[in-house]
Amino acid sequence: MPVDDSRLPGFFRLSLEERRQLLSQVARLNAEDISSLSDGGGLEDEMADKMVENVVGTMALPVGLATNFIIDDKPYLIPYCIEESSVIAAASNIAKRCHAKGGFRTEVDDSIMIGQIQLLDVPDIENATNTILDNADSLIEICNSLPSTMVKLGGGCKEIRCRPFQEHSMLIVHILVDCKDAMGANAVNTMTELVAPRIEELSGGRANLRILSNLAIHRLARSRATFTAEELSNGGGREEGLEIISGILEAFRFASVDPFRATTHNKGTMNAISAIALACGQDWRAVEASCHAWVSHDQGRYGSLAKWWQNEDGDLEGSIEVPLAVGIVGGATKVHPAARTNLKILGVDSARELAGVMACAGLAQNLGAMRALSTTGIQSGHMRLHVRNMAISSGAKRDEIEAVADMVNESGQPVTQSLIDSMLDEYRNG
Repeated sequence: MPVDDSRLPGFFRLSLEERRQLLSQVARLNAEDISSLSDGGGLEDEMADKMVENVVGTMALPVGLATNFIIDDKPYLIPYCIEESSVIAAASNIAKRCHAKGGFRTEVDDSIMIGQIQLLDVPDIENATNTILDNADSLIEICNSLPSTMVKLGGGCKEIRCRPFQEHSMLIVHILVDCKDAMGANAVNTMTELVAPRIEELSGGRANLRILSNLAIHRLARSRATFTAEELSNGGGREEGLEIISGILEAFRFASVDPFRATTHNKGTMNAISAIALACGQDWRAVEASCHAWVSHDQGRYGSLAKWWQNEDGDLEGSIEVPLAVGIVGGATKVHPAARTNLKILGVDSARELAGVMACAGLAQNLGAMRALSTTGIQSGHMRLHVRNMAISSGAKRDEIEAVADMVNESGQPVTQSLIDSMLDEYRNG
């Protein structure tokens, strides 16, 4: 179950311990859950040594909560694992600004992944294609002979497709696998290897690569939200809000036509999607690769992941469609203590629900960046939150960190490392 309330007013003003206590109440966490958040993620050396090779240690990153999200009429607290300041604040701010229109809405495909088998030395690609497709049912049966909970739950291989590349003398066979609540990489890879010998027989060719594709075009998550001009204003009412909407749409058009801008624009969107993926134990590299490839695959060139427009009422509407191969069973979701706890905080019951939440956060993150860039600029708010990190870089300790940060922010001067160095000296010299 999602949390009862996503707002948590004044949450940022609480101490770290007070935040954990409140979180344990609203997300119904137990002592073990809280422990996994309070000791560097709860990943012991022994467990880390079993997860990857040549382990020498572990590395912790901050986990913060994005608040104010209402998704399909449910409130969510969304865990982000990220080192960059201002990202979580921006998402929380934007999520609050679409409450008047009901928050975010999602639509998510079934969890269909693609397994690829590369066939070479095929005597007749067209004939091989027809033969493979004529035998699709038996090939699907071979794939689903794999002892698997996924298959028992109604998932497994559902379809066989062929993609001929005559000019490269290759025939690529796709197996489409419903992975249910798993990301599914291991199951799909096993199926491609299991069925490859029979496909070789049918085609007369030689199977080379047998592996999943991370371009999950059959596993799309969509989100949509509407923001009134009043909600997007800085307190100046509808006219100010309409000016802000105009600036946002100009920023969106920039990203739509220029890949140099689109790359940074989409990085902002992925600030949310990748941070949630990391927090929840997902293969965030696969998610990143899939989302960026999807833009070019879908649009024919690299552009914006999200789309924005103004409706007839003058409101700003946005939507996003991204391929998100995520799971809530298997992998790090069951091994890493903090990943388990973060999924519990999020309260999702399926991989599809997790994908929908991630799409909503990505949409909010994209708007947050564009709104800042087209109004006050990104640096003022970002640097105000980043100044504590800079104080630590200057050598500030404990109480010095907040004291120096306050001095810098109150000075009204452009934030530079030199300014922070001098403020730290001034504080220490009293």
